[in-house]
Amino acid sequence: MSPHLSKPTRVGLIGLGYWGPNLLRILGDMEQVELAYLCDFDAERLARFGRRHPHACATLDSDKIMQDPTVEAVLVATPIHTHFELASRSLEAGKDTFVEKPLAASTEEADRLLALAEKHRRTLMCGQTFLYSPAVRAVKALLDADEIGTVYFISMNRVNLGPYRHDVSVLWDLGPHDFAILLFWLQQMPISVLALGRDAIAKGNADVAFVSLTFPSGVIASVELSWLAPSKLRRATIVGSKKMIVYEDGSPEPIKIYDHGIVYEDPETFGEYALSYRTGDILLPHLEPREPLADELREFISAVRRRGVQHEFVTLARDVVVLTEHADSSLRAGGIPRQINHSRSLFASEAGA
Repeated sequence: MSPHLSKPTRVGLIGLGYWGPNLLRILGDMEQVELAYLCDFDAERLARFGRRHPHACATLDSDKIMQDPTVEAVLVATPIHTHFELASRSLEAGKDTFVEKPLAASTEEADRLLALAEKHRRTLMCGQTFLYSPAVRAVKALLDADEIGTVYFISMNRVNLGPYRHDVSVLWDLGPHDFAILLFWLQQMPISVLALGRDAIAKGNADVAFVSLTFPSGVIASVELSWLAPSKLRRATIVGSKKMIVYEDGSPEPIKIYDHGIVYEDPETFGEYALSYRTGDILLPHLEPREPLADELREFISAVRRRGVQHEFVTLARDVVVLTEHADSSLRAGGIPRQINHSRSLFASEAGA
């Protein structure tokens, strides 16, 4: 074993707000990781977590992490508008870098981060936790195996009552989750997106949005996003020519496969048509319980330790930013559709670029 692989990987975590503590919990349980730094810009919060992890250096100054040559990797779990500044500094300092979703606040920033990672030959990864969900991956396997036939449409709901965010709209907060899942499942980038929304609580900050997407294959998808729902719902319905799938995150039975559909026969005479409704079994696949976040961080640390090549998910993360930016543009314009340029997409060939 090389000396590099025999020692734990020294990491610094920046951001201990909403999601950072979840990263901290996983990192603290990983034998191959040494938590070298904790950083937050809230002194009280930093002190609280610092007491729980006395072996880590707690600092209000992220430069200390960037300037420490013994730190190999930096994880960024801060507000979206800070992602580019922190991640770019980390990459330029020669650190492998993990950034919570979305990768950046604009396509330009995302492209610059990918270019920096390539220039400095460092791993760049975006926290798209749902792509590591056993249920999401099981649905992907069903689609790849043509289990449900031609996909007609997908309807997705990601709604709850709060938490309300003042720094971004519901589109930038919740949208990247479902956009990443759609791109992962369909392996296509939409050719157009239309979004409508409303700023019911605070003027100028949409707290509900309805997004319609059209894909090159003909699949249409709708995504409902809201901070103003009476209960939490994370569900997707996929309707195909053979079967239908309902995926519901957090359910004891996260995947249900319905052997249901409509059988249409071409009419033999004018005005005559034949339709029959097929109602078959409902299959509940068994899934091994795994924590997606733990799998995601293990993959990142493995890439750091093995000096692995860039994972395709970072390009998908860039595509998620492109999609979110176009949806946001449509929403701000009152629902005018936006065409999406696929020239640099992970799925450029699928779009005919």
